[in-house]
Formats: sequence, C-alpha cells, structure tokens
Amino acid sequence: MNGTTARFGFRVVGGKSGERRLVDAAAAFAGHCAADPKAEPARECYLSAFRFREEFRTHLDAHRTTKGFAGACWSPWLWFDIDRPDPAVAIADVRRLVGFLLFRYSEFGDDDPLSFFSGAKGFHVGLPLTHHPEPSVNFHRVCRLLAEGVAAEVGVVIDTAIYDRVRLFRAPNSRHATSGLYKRRFTHDELMGLSSDRIRELAREPLGFELPQVSVVPDLLVSDWQAAQSAANTRPFAVTSTGHGRLNRATLDFIKDGAEQGHRHTRLFQAAANLRELAATATLVHALLTEAALDSGLPPGEVKRQIECGIDFADRRITKGGGR
Repeated sequence: MNGTTARFGFRVVGGKSGERRLVDAAAAFAGHCAADPKAEPARECYLSAFRFREEFRTHLDAHRTTKGFAGACWSPWLWFDIDRPDPAVAIADVRRLVGFLLFRYSEFGDDDPLSFFSGAKGFHVGLPLTHHPEPSVNFHRVCRLLAEGVAAEVGVVIDTAIYDRVRLFRAPNSRHATSGLYKRRFTHDELMGLSSDRIRELAREPLGFELPQVSVVPDLLVSDWQAAQSAANTRPFAVTSTGHGRLNRATLDFIKDGAEQGHRHTRLFQAAANLRELAATATLVHALLTEAALDSGLPPGEVKRQIECGIDFADRRITKGGGR
C-alpha cells in the first residue's frame, strides 16, 4: 500500500486548542472506530484528517506544533463534511451524496463508504481510496478538488476547511462537548431509512465497529483522482460525465430480478436515475421499478424515497448539462 510510509498522525483530547500528540494514525483511527476504552469515547477527541511521514514527527518534535508543516500527507479515505443547521436538510443532503458515490463508483458495496452522524449538526462520509494514491505535498489539494467536483455534481454543499493539511477531524465514537452526542457510524440501510430524530437518539451512545476490508478499485475513481491530481495547481476539477442515452444492463437486471440485501438501495437508486436519463416519466419509472423493489424486501416508503432520489439526481444532471 502506497500510504504505509505515511503512518503518523496526531490526536487531540479535549478542546481543539489542546496539545497535538503524535500517534500511529491507523491504530488510533481503528481504536476509535472500535470504541476501545483506551480511546476514551466519553471525551471530546480529534484526529488529524491526514496522515504523514517521518518528516512530520521531526517537525512536531522540533516545533511542538503542527503549524508551518508543509510536507507530504496522505489518507486512505476521501472525507466529506456536511454541516447544516436543519437536521432534515442535513440528512437529505447526505443521502443524496452517498447515493451518488455508490452510483458513480458502483463497484463498491453499500457499506464500503463510512457514514457518520457528526455528533452535532451534520454528517461525515468517507470514500475508500482503494487505488492507494501516493502521499504527496498536494494530496490534500487533490482531495479537495475531487470532493468539490463530486459535491457539485450532485448539488450538495460541503465544508472544504477539512482539506487543510494539518486539519483536525472529530474522531469516531467521540463525544461532542456541546450536544453530548457521539460521532456514530450508521450503516447504509440505517442512513437511508432512519429519521433524523432516531439517528440523534441512537447517537447518545457510542457504537464500536470493524472497518470494512475493501479491495475493489473502481476505474472511475482512478480516472477522477488522476484528473483532480492534474488540476491541483491549475484549474477547477470537473467530474467526468458518465453519459446519457443508454439503458444500463444493471437496470434491466433490477427490473427482472431485483437486488440482494446490502445492494437494494443503491441498485434501485441507480435504476431510477438511468431510466429518468432516458426521458422516462416519473410515473413510468415508479411503475417499472416498484414491484421489483418490493419483492427485494424494501418497505414501500423506502422504495418511493429511493426512486424519487434517483429521479431528482438525474434531473439535476440533465439540467446542469443542458439536456431535456
């Protein structure tokens, strides 16, 4: 893995102004995800958004601060931060973002990305960078350009401050000092199906989990990363269009056979978007997909929600591209 040389991070316990303590980044992140007692879940805690090589340890030892560090950084995740004062808007936006990520990088399973309620007013989403890009001095800029391009494509505003090289990022299963709630992971089904009130209720307690082991490498992720990398110092990044006017084989398969648990939400969303891009009316999209979705085991309300999200996503793409 290209990032193995970038094994250092920093951790802050308590307020954001606290001491930056050098840690093994992978071990610290895994410990927080597992809600290990050593990670002190009941406390406010932050980890570095990116990971670093030996030069970072040298800088921290010499200066006792992360300020001024301009070396290489890296991360196994592309993070998105959605922060909204209205919980209903926050959950609608994160659903649209996650739906698009799984639509664009369709080789990923529903729970391969990490989705967290932040503990306050929003959500954090981590897309696994399974193509293992090299650490670099521009890595954080590439992440920002790629994330901004994805977010713009789906019409979701994200917080771009998290792409600073030495930025703090709230640790999983840590407690928010103001709300008293935890940064808690939710599965794809939970994210798409639970109300914002229920999510906040469950976030009263931490919940340990094992990090998913993801090996698939979507071709579009590689090309999107390369485009963002090329643009890092020259021009804004634009997501490459997936193209319109073609009925996907996956759409036909869904209409015929539905989808297995763990892929139902994503496949339904994708099929609805694909049909809408082919100028199908909303009524026709619902008629073609509802029976197969119900037969797959999705509840009626969730079937309607996913189809409407897929239609809305396609309409946004068409409007942005100047189509019908």
